[in-house]
Amino acid sequence: MRVSFRRAVGVLAAVLVTLPVAGCGLFGDDGPTPSDIADDYLGAFAEGDSAAAAGLTDSPDSAKALLDDIRDGLAPEKVAAKLADVETGEGTATVRFDVAWDFGHGRRWEYPGRMELREQDKTWKVHWSTTVVHPELAEQQSIALQNEQPELAPVLDRDGALVMSPDRVISVLFEPAKAGDAGAVAGALATALSGFDRSITQKSIMDGAAKGPEGQPYQVVLLRSSDYEAVKPRIYELPGVRFTASPRLLPADKKLAPTLLPGIRKLVEDELIGSAGWRVITTDASGAEVAELYAKPAEPAQAARVTLSLGVQNAAQSALASEPTPSMIVAMRASTGELLAVAQNPVADKQGALALTGRYPPGSTFKIVTAIAGIASGKTQPNAKVGCPGTLTIQGRVVPNNDEFDKGVIPLHSAFAFSCNTTFAELATKLGPSDLTDTARSMGLGADFVLRGATTVTGSVPPATNVVERAEDGFGQGKVVASPFGMALVASTVASGTMPTPSLLVGSPTESDTPDAEPLDPTIRTAMHAMMREVTQRTPVLAPYPDIRGKTGTAQFGDGKRAHGWYVGFRGDLAFAVLITDANTSAKAVAATARFMSAL
Repeated sequence: MRVSFRRAVGVLAAVLVTLPVAGCGLFGDDGPTPSDIADDYLGAFAEGDSAAAAGLTDSPDSAKALLDDIRDGLAPEKVAAKLADVETGEGTATVRFDVAWDFGHGRRWEYPGRMELREQDKTWKVHWSTTVVHPELAEQQSIALQNEQPELAPVLDRDGALVMSPDRVISVLFEPAKAGDAGAVAGALATALSGFDRSITQKSIMDGAAKGPEGQPYQVVLLRSSDYEAVKPRIYELPGVRFTASPRLLPADKKLAPTLLPGIRKLVEDELIGSAGWRVITTDASGAEVAELYAKPAEPAQAARVTLSLGVQNAAQSALASEPTPSMIVAMRASTGELLAVAQNPVADKQGALALTGRYPPGSTFKIVTAIAGIASGKTQPNAKVGCPGTLTIQGRVVPNNDEFDKGVIPLHSAFAFSCNTTFAELATKLGPSDLTDTARSMGLGADFVLRGATTVTGSVPPATNVVERAEDGFGQGKVVASPFGMALVASTVASGTMPTPSLLVGSPTESDTPDAEPLDPTIRTAMHAMMREVTQRTPVLAPYPDIRGKTGTAQFGDGKRAHGWYVGFRGDLAFAVLITDANTSAKAVAATARFMSAL
């Protein structure tokens, strides 16, 4: 931006002439030049001082009115105006200059300009014309800036299938003060909109409007564009009802992962908006567009990709649909940690993202961790002979098997398959206070991850100095808690040999507090594969899937008279955890697993 200045030229000459009378003379100030006036005008124009700029023209009122109007219409962050050259003639001067408007966010508009100066009353004035602002601006016109938002890019699954697509959402707003008979209007709205949300009633609308700030409209509902068009004839003309629209990423299927996708949308929506376009136009007296002076088209963003597989997600959701209690499945690619499905039934959805953040006793599925800790510490081996009595008393705490079944003395792998609580409670007492903690953490249980797009909790396995507490932890009761997400990581670790770092957005790294987890000893990994295969062989409903390896679990909670049902396992590179809450048996989780597998 050119800083204005004004030069005054004074010439003092002493003339000594050899004459009878000596005399002296003073030449007056020549005044500002055309360059000075042009420079002052451009400086005031760039600073937004319309009054000062207009005062240097031969039509101050007209100039100020147009300069103010254009400044308001363009609302620049900064303007630079630089003098290029001046050609002076007899009583006139032609000035060329360059202007750059900066509207922020990388929006910059530059062009050359031209103006004429005329000598008037022994000074120079900018001869006012609309072309002084821009060479293509005609009389009775102004200039305005228009922003053009690009279309949102879609969200795709790992195979390129559409997960979320751009759409318009319409907010239905109610203003009782403008409705006349507000109760009647609220009733008409409720009748029309309850099909989208059964909680919308005349009373809910009136109560919601009454609780809001005075004068602020109450948002009754947010509708997809297709839903709005379907109901528009019934609500558009209602008094006191108005509508606003905005772009939004919406699930391709309304029933698809309703607790997961909002977090993804919140994360990626700003990234998927692309680069906004903008135009500078001339307008007539009514504000209508006349001509385009400059345009930069909007640039759409690239589609985002999630690690989810719609096929796996839909299979998992379908497997849970008939369950009456909160139920969930988390599936991931064992070798990479890429989440393939985070599925819940509608009952669970009402309680939040339980599949990723719920904290439940893992029951006998935790015997995977106890077995690995015992073998790794040398306290036992897969073929070691162990006792599996119906009950076991440890410092006064009676540990029972389910229905107190008694298998006598059997190999550890058989005790694992029969799910002997007594065996694994006794094994845990032989371990150190933090052995289960450390082993679980190396498998993801108790580890923390900052996963872009979702909040996760793996679970907690606190050290147990108390022997009774450690015994209870050994078969997944005690203080041990886990989410389905955490148990899917456990299954992944057994499947691949190393705890993977989970992810949800392709190309978006996950932060972890366990970046260098120790891999499983290959011998232990092989043993666990065999032990988990033996579990499946004793589970007839999974007979059609001989390549599944897993562990059942029944986990008591509350007063101990109720229990959750688990099944945790893997099939090839697909690791998963199934939880049916308040099921009282693992059989329901096993049945859901079979439905899940059959739908893949």
